[in-house]
Amino acid sequence: MCTKYFTAAVVRRPGGPFVLEQVFIASLRDNEVRVRVVATGMCHTDMVARDQVYPVPQPIVLGHEGAGVVEEVGAAVSKVVPGDHVVLTFLSCGQCRACHEGAPASCERLNALNFSGHRHDGSHALDDASGQELHDRFFGQSSFGKYAVANERNVVKVRKDAPLEQLGPLGCGIQTGAGAAINALKIGPGDSFAAFGSGAVGLSAVLGARVAGASTIFAIDVVPSRLQLALELGATHVINSREQDPVEEIRRITGNGVDFALDSTGIPAVIRSAVTALRPRGRCGIVGASKLGTQLELDANDVMQNCKHVFGIIEGDSVPDIFIPRLVDLYMQGRFPFDKLVKFYDFDQINQAAADSEKGITLKPILRISPLR
Repeated sequence: MCTKYFTAAVVRRPGGPFVLEQVFIASLRDNEVRVRVVATGMCHTDMVARDQVYPVPQPIVLGHEGAGVVEEVGAAVSKVVPGDHVVLTFLSCGQCRACHEGAPASCERLNALNFSGHRHDGSHALDDASGQELHDRFFGQSSFGKYAVANERNVVKVRKDAPLEQLGPLGCGIQTGAGAAINALKIGPGDSFAAFGSGAVGLSAVLGARVAGASTIFAIDVVPSRLQLALELGATHVINSREQDPVEEIRRITGNGVDFALDSTGIPAVIRSAVTALRPRGRCGIVGASKLGTQLELDANDVMQNCKHVFGIIEGDSVPDIFIPRLVDLYMQGRFPFDKLVKFYDFDQINQAAADSEKGITLKPILRISPLR
């Protein structure tokens, strides 16, 4: 039975647009939480799903970097209570081997829980104004709307003195970059690091590397303004790959390559450069979203003889309930200024926000949806 109606952005065909519609939300299940969304970050994955690069069922309400206030909890929920400030993140099952090993981002059911467009039993939380079911549950939240229904597992309680409208991107994009540097690559004091791609994820990795104590930090991109911002955020060197060969420049400066590299572009040629730029025993993480079926070619002897490590990273290999509050603390201390990456848009500007993001005008759009009050 539907109990509340509100405005949400619905995508009804591949390629968009996002259309603001009145939708209806159903009663909560025992393990669910209803959040009044204050603001939601817009991530590249939202556009990837909109455009069916990652196939999700449509019509659908997307959005997966929500931040808001808990309004209602299901009967079995004990993690949060009404009035709590929360960041919404990805959903994991909590029952598979990876989840039990403390690696929820590697959950065996990650795709089913975050991209299927429905609950595990096939049901939905949303209907449109005509009573037709809408696909939802995107990253377990579908936060492009005034309300989001999440599972207890993917709501993260945060301190109330932090600026809630800024915190949504910590649930995915910022967490992915910073977590890749800190949790997955495990960068340490004095290490060298190269971020191939200086969008929101790559620059978050630069911030993470700086927090971790790296002494040499490269940012590689083709957009001069991003490279300038990278210097402001802690990069010690920047390379415009349209003007210089990044591998040659990294080797010229370091002598033998970097300890760690991260690709956030998903472009095979760029990933290959990131791996080539590693020193012997170096580690390269891949976080960029490539089109399904994309093939990657590497020099097998370079990888084998130099004992290089190449691996994928999802959501910064984070345990969100631990990592997101830590990032908030670092931000409040002035040590993790991710707010320099964001630009705010009103909710009815959602298509402009998407366009600005795709053009590289805005690194991390945040949609203001409802006042904190």
